[in-house]
Amino acid sequence: MKKKGISVKERIDLKSFYKNDALFGHDKKEHIVACELTKDEKIHLFCRENGKIVSTIEEFRPFLFLANCEILDEWDGRTENKELKGDEYYKYLAFADSWSEIIELTKFLKKKTKFAPGSFQAPYYFLNDPILQYLLLTGRTFFKGMEFNSIVRLQLDIETYCKEGYEFSNAKREEDRITVISLSDTLGWELVISGKDCSEKEMLVQMVKEINDHDPDIIEGHNIFNFDLEYIKERARLHKVSLKLGRNGTTVTSRKSRFNIAERNITYTRFDIFGRHVIDTMHLAQMYDVTSRSLESYGLKSIARHFNVAAPDRTYVPPEKISWMFDNDIDTLLAYGMDDVRETKEISNILCQSFFYQCQIFPYSFQNIVVRGNATKINSIFLREYLREASSIPRPSQSKNVVGGYTDIFMHGVINRVLHCDVQSLYPSVMLAFKYFPQKDHLGIFPVLLNDLKNFRIQAKEQKQQAKTKEEEQFFEALQSTFKILINSFYGYLGFSFGHFSDFTAANDVTTKGRELINAMVDWLREKNCNVIEIDTDGIYFVPPDNIKTPGDEYNFTANLSDSLPEGINTELSGRYKAMFSYKMKNYVLLDYTDKITIKGSGLKSRGLEKFQRTFMEEMFKFLLNNSKEKIDILLNKYIEDLMNHRWKKEMFLKKETLQESLDIYTEKIREKKRTRSAPYELALQSGRSYQPGDVIAYYVTGSKKTVTAFENCKFAAHWNPDSPDENVEYYKKKLLALYKKFSAFFTDEVTGTS
Repeated sequence: MKKKGISVKERIDLKSFYKNDALFGHDKKEHIVACELTKDEKIHLFCRENGKIVSTIEEFRPFLFLANCEILDEWDGRTENKELKGDEYYKYLAFADSWSEIIELTKFLKKKTKFAPGSFQAPYYFLNDPILQYLLLTGRTFFKGMEFNSIVRLQLDIETYCKEGYEFSNAKREEDRITVISLSDTLGWELVISGKDCSEKEMLVQMVKEINDHDPDIIEGHNIFNFDLEYIKERARLHKVSLKLGRNGTTVTSRKSRFNIAERNITYTRFDIFGRHVIDTMHLAQMYDVTSRSLESYGLKSIARHFNVAAPDRTYVPPEKISWMFDNDIDTLLAYGMDDVRETKEISNILCQSFFYQCQIFPYSFQNIVVRGNATKINSIFLREYLREASSIPRPSQSKNVVGGYTDIFMHGVINRVLHCDVQSLYPSVMLAFKYFPQKDHLGIFPVLLNDLKNFRIQAKEQKQQAKTKEEEQFFEALQSTFKILINSFYGYLGFSFGHFSDFTAANDVTTKGRELINAMVDWLREKNCNVIEIDTDGIYFVPPDNIKTPGDEYNFTANLSDSLPEGINTELSGRYKAMFSYKMKNYVLLDYTDKITIKGSGLKSRGLEKFQRTFMEEMFKFLLNNSKEKIDILLNKYIEDLMNHRWKKEMFLKKETLQESLDIYTEKIREKKRTRSAPYELALQSGRSYQPGDVIAYYVTGSKKTVTAFENCKFAAHWNPDSPDENVEYYKKKLLALYKKFSAFFTDEVTGTS
């Protein structure tokens, strides 16, 4: 049997992997934990040696790429120009003596050429990040020679008061003070600062002192950018407390920023602290969920339960009770705050490691590596190696459409005894097997790195299975996850419009060949009397023939499928399930042999649904997949009965929305008919209180008719009284019945579709 991965004889020691200069950078300097541009425009390096921080100052000469040197003829400043080898578009480097001078040079070039630095037509190319430039030139990376647990990470969380009559705290309201500041770090230190023991100003001063005394490399929190640090900044401004958290004694700076997670554009307030990195575990959770699609929400408590890191005796306080707890039960509130930072630490242990290892590879800081796109990171490796070889670089290619992967669905309904088989790293395997590489990469970096990463990912997966401790398992999981991200990013890079070495022809060749291979797999499965259910780019859900009965049979069957494919293209059995509910493309529910339910797809688990809809669907799918369809009507009747008799807690039907714009702007847009009315904004206006953008409003729908306009029939969630409930039962009943009807066609034994 062929294509079993790397044999024992071929296995490569991980230590040799770190000697790969193209991947990890050619400079061997270790233990760099921070790198900053100083006021006098030099580079301030911070290294952690034997647990202590050692800092040094280095000279730095920034640069930009030029197509020709003639465009510098009228430049009054001084540059040192270096000709690069090869005939690609950017043939020269121009070095300046300082960062401010290189900025002035780019302004000059923009004015002279009429092209901005980011334009594809510009005869110059500038990287507006001094740390990226420094790391590219030196071949250095962060955290080289370090393990994840050797950096010092500090967790931060705050609790805040909310003035009576409001739903949520707002830092601009004087009464809404910080009541608790919780701190911990990875060395075992913990501290909770109580607002009962000192004033808010004293709390902030102590927080600054404690952070500086414990000198972390990383400050992390859950929603730390858009809540904790934003709130701390505003309250510090109110009390005239200087947030001097930088390792050089400088204050925290902030600016509005954004980055993309899959199709979502995430806006946030970025905070920068000299010599330290700030990491938001909410952002990490959102990135994790792109591929897993398994998180019910991005709240800290929900994520902690998902990863099974919530302590059995964890203290919980309902959000609406936090102010009451400060007034009446401070000890419980302090315990709650401390549990928050403990859970943040555990979540970071799981989600942060992959980015730590990416920092050892790419020329970006820890804080930036999280928000940079994968194709941009791949491009930086090319730039680093071409700079190292003093070789010219091309400008980005003209963007072309790239054919998408093959997805299809053949069966709908409940199907029993389902296998999931996929091609191991389909597109990377296709690129290597058929040599679909970027033509402009004359140094041949692309195939070498891709092949090394693929081999090492296989090794890391094997060693994860052999891990003897939780720490070892987390290490190899983070490593293989990092390699997987990088491997898959190589294909994305081919079609990356801003990539200097992208190749849209090669990208189309890859997807075309991938579709051919998946179709060949489908043909093979059908010849073996399999029922194919769904295809999703690199994987196939199918029902095996009747003679395939045991896990061993399934493994051998998949191996035979692998043998039918070209050399270098390997399949693996990636899942076996008792039943599957196939709803529509990329929307399905799986029941494994431990009776665990997995729901996939935005059509089945939209976060826009109220909680009662999500819980009803989960219970309904369990009955559906366990062949207990007769219990679904009983379930529906129970939900309706509980609703009609007001047995639901308000969490079942309330909605939460964040105000994205001011009430004045909302009112003006309504007047100009540029938007429709919205329940949370209407409630905010009716309240007469000064709600601000960023405030969260929780509400529910009232009334007695099943068809009502939400913005005309709504109340704040805090106004709901369990002793006199007034939620609109007919409105919510209508929603529940619509959900039932949506899936009722599948409550029979009939499976539809063609295979």
